[in-house]
Amino acid sequence: MKTATLTHASDARSMSRAAVWWLAARPHTLGLSAMPVLAGCALAWHQGAAPRWLIALAALLSAICIQIGTNLLNDVGDFERGTDGPERQGPLRATAQGLLTPRAVRRAGLGALGAAFLLGIPLVWAGGWPIVILGLLSLVCGWGYTSGPHPIAYGSLGEVFVWVFFGVAAVAGMCWLQGAPLNAATFWLGHILGTLAAAVMLVNNTRDMPTDSAAGRKTLAVRTGRGGCNILYTLMLVQPYLTWPLLVAAQPMQHWTLLTAPWAAWLIWRFWRQPGGQAMNVLLAQTVRLQMGWVLVLALGLLVEHFVFAA
Repeated sequence: MKTATLTHASDARSMSRAAVWWLAARPHTLGLSAMPVLAGCALAWHQGAAPRWLIALAALLSAICIQIGTNLLNDVGDFERGTDGPERQGPLRATAQGLLTPRAVRRAGLGALGAAFLLGIPLVWAGGWPIVILGLLSLVCGWGYTSGPHPIAYGSLGEVFVWVFFGVAAVAGMCWLQGAPLNAATFWLGHILGTLAAAVMLVNNTRDMPTDSAAGRKTLAVRTGRGGCNILYTLMLVQPYLTWPLLVAAQPMQHWTLLTAPWAAWLIWRFWRQPGGQAMNVLLAQTVRLQMGWVLVLALGLLVEHFVFAA
């Protein structure tokens, strides 16, 4: 049984403490932080930048720490705001189930953000003030996703936040750290990744529409209704393939990522047919894998072109 998809409290209470913390960290979401780092590095190196391996590793670890910190603070934040009740359709949350105390989860979440800050020090040394601004904004938004008077997750701009920080800003920051120019290719690649990441959040919020609406959360899914979610999800999964010519025009490359188009079409079909409930958790995980698969195919193609055929 995968801890990230547990939905029954009896299963969770039989887990070890380490497994509970692993559950709270939501490992199935961590690829959303790693993929922009990989994509940014691949694009930068394809454009002729010399690899900065240690900087790439520090950026990867920092991004993952921010993601873990955000997830942990979301776990305790939703519990304290009363939005993770017994009618929840998503995977179990450690705080709501009493598996971990709110104080412990909050401290761990802030600790993860603190670790990201420390890992960001060499990134600032390598990238200067632009990385200072990007890093601090990422940390503040990680905290403010569920915390503060106006949590990002409870409003209708959550998908926009994801598009910016898991897409455009992340790819641009990585290219900058690797010494590559920021150009149209940087933007289009960031846009594609950010929109796929936003689709993941849309699935999550579509699943939670009944409980979010009852709790007063005005997410994009709540505001648009299920019909609007169907259209938005379709547009989000179609756009990488519609945007692809613009990316290739800015940075010539092979077309291997188009092989993932049938996968995206299948997910769109599944989303339209899925009425909701816990089955949406599977669709959420599959949407994460689509983004990961798209990036892995892109990165492999770019690196082979640069290091093999261009050698």
